[in-house]
Amino acid sequence: MARIYGEVYGCSMNMADYEIALGLLKEAGHVVVESPESAEILMIFTCIVKTPTERKMLRRIRELRTLGKPLIIAGCMPEAERPLIESEAPEASLLGPDDLLSVVDVVEAALRGERRVLVGGEMRKTRLPRVRRNPVIHIAPIASGCLGECSYCIVKRARGWLRSYPAEEIVEDVRRALGEGCREIWVTAEDTAAYRWRGLRLPDLLEMLSGLDGRFYIRVGMMTPNQALEILDELIEAYRSPKIFKFLHLPVQSGSDEVLRRMRRRYTVEDFKYIVSRFREAHPELTLSTDVICGFPGETEEDFQDSLKLLEEVRPDVLNISRFWPRPGTEAAEMEGQLHGRETKRRSRIMTELWRRLSLESGARWIGWRGEALVDEYGRRGTLVARNYTYRPIVLKAQVKLGEFIEVEIKEARVGYLVGESLKLG
Repeated sequence: MARIYGEVYGCSMNMADYEIALGLLKEAGHVVVESPESAEILMIFTCIVKTPTERKMLRRIRELRTLGKPLIIAGCMPEAERPLIESEAPEASLLGPDDLLSVVDVVEAALRGERRVLVGGEMRKTRLPRVRRNPVIHIAPIASGCLGECSYCIVKRARGWLRSYPAEEIVEDVRRALGEGCREIWVTAEDTAAYRWRGLRLPDLLEMLSGLDGRFYIRVGMMTPNQALEILDELIEAYRSPKIFKFLHLPVQSGSDEVLRRMRRRYTVEDFKYIVSRFREAHPELTLSTDVICGFPGETEEDFQDSLKLLEEVRPDVLNISRFWPRPGTEAAEMEGQLHGRETKRRSRIMTELWRRLSLESGARWIGWRGEALVDEYGRRGTLVARNYTYRPIVLKAQVKLGEFIEVEIKEARVGYLVGESLKLG
């Protein structure tokens, strides 16, 4: 039995991997502890999506190494950037995203002073034990990898091509989570709309999950526009279930078709707008989340203005803004027209200012709304965060518990969230 400390960075898929790894270790008799100082074994689940994130990972690895304890590096870095990690931490064991079933062997080898390197495996991430970061949220992976070939993406090197998991196993995984007290299910993949299993697509899976007994919400994860287009009618219909948050994460990445072509995104700006308009027609209070990259190689000032115009027109409720960073081994890293960091920062700043205004205007229409919300996380300075049926975050100062369904009234809109007041327990 060993005392194990773990930490995780990055996307919900990486968080699921972390929870599964700790669940397997706990099931094997090991103990999960809260601090690296009290641990015998250290684990870090790394993210490499952007250059600043990679630098943060390397800095954190150096800090953990100074403790002089066996270190296991997991997540995307071992698979995508093994030489970099081995030059930084040559003694560390490595565990790829699809090698989690070997985590107990890797830990027990590390206790004996032996290094293990396990990358390039394949597994289904369903029906496995968990140590959840949040006891009311279950992250349910439905697939690994994707069908895209985006010219800027390094994650493909870590997660590979699409491998969907059996629908019946996903349903059983979620049923178990509900039985363990979870009230919010995150349907997760690199591209949820790409899901395929023996003729079933994402809408079919959502209908199966919505049919489970219990009081809970489902949050559908990110989907690419080109894959969403293939199943649009069925997807919109599946969203009619009261158990599915009216939340759509649909990254556009640019408002310029020429930039999208160089990104290899396989859809047009009009495709994106069409999906949004169809969803809003059926679900008028939809929360739309999108992503934009500022300063992609060759992005002209006109291209950038097109992105700003698109945001003004579509008015997303959530906007994830990224400055372009060339990632090693990607096509975009070698493209002509690389912009200086000062310029990508300038464009990012302008876009952020636009989004702050859009966010406040979007939130303002909710002031005075009353309805049900699920308390799903702790906030800052003693607050709690609840989500209504559109997945809007509502910050509360109330004596309520995680996992409770409560009645709230929205009092104020701020950038990125709403402020509410609890009316009564549900």
